This record gives sequence, C-alpha cells and structure tokens, in this order.
Amino acid sequence: MREIEQNLNGKGLRIGIVQSRFNEVVCEGLLAACRAQLVQSGVGESDITLATVPGALEIPLVLQAMAQSGKFDALIALGAVIRGDTYHFEVVSNESARGVGEVQLHCGVPVANAILTTDTDEQAEVRMNVKGAEAALVAIEMVHLLKALA
Repeated sequence: MREIEQNLNGKGLRIGIVQSRFNEVVCEGLLAACRAQLVQSGVGESDITLATVPGALEIPLVLQAMAQSGKFDALIALGAVIRGDTYHFEVVSNESARGVGEVQLHCGVPVANAILTTDTDEQAEVRMNVKGAEAALVAIEMVHLLKALA
C-alpha cells in the first residue's frame, strides 16, 4: 500500500488569506496565530497575501477571486460568527461555510476554513489561537497532498 506522508513544509508556497473585520478582536487573534504558524512552517512573509472583508458572508467571493487568479497555492478563511438573539447566526454560519466549500470544490484550490461559529465571545477568544494556527497547517498540508495525488 502506498501511503502519502503528511508534509507541513511551507517553503515556496503562496498563501492567500481572507479575513473578516466583524468581531475584530477574535479575527485579529486568528490572523496573528495563522500568520505566525505560516512563517514558522517556512512560508515567506512576501508569499502571504491578506484581503479583509466586512463579514463572514463576503469571504467566499474574495476566496473565489483569489482562487481563480492562479496566484495562490492555498487559501485560508478567517472569521468569527458569534450567536446573537436572532436566526441571523444560523444563516451567516451556514452560508459562509457552504460558500467556502464551494470555492475549493469548483476552483480546485485548497481552502482552510477557520470561520469560528461560537455561542459566546469568550468561546471564540479561547479557540482563536488554536484554530488560526491549525488553518495554516491545513492549507500547507492540502497543497502537498493534492500535488502528490496529481
């Protein structure tokens, strides 16, 4: 049996990040952790491109534009949807996740989804560092996995 080994070496990879500005403290925390992990994994600072958008619903469109540009090996979605008192939470959570998934399936570019969906600000703040770093590793790993399968 041939097994494809996990590869987390980011050297030479071009990574695009789309970050929501809504829930700013959490999104900035996600970005800081993600960026630190990318650099630690060998991705050059000049190979990271950041685009910010108003909220989670706008993330998929910008991911799609980045994926279609051919300039990126992988993309990362960063955002935070925190439950409020209305049904809006479910709409934003579901539609942003659907959109992110569609981008990678239609464009063939891996997208690491770190759009947090939590009940409280506190839950989001607890998760932001881990999920930001995990998204960086997911993006790198998926680039290498797809290359190995080609």
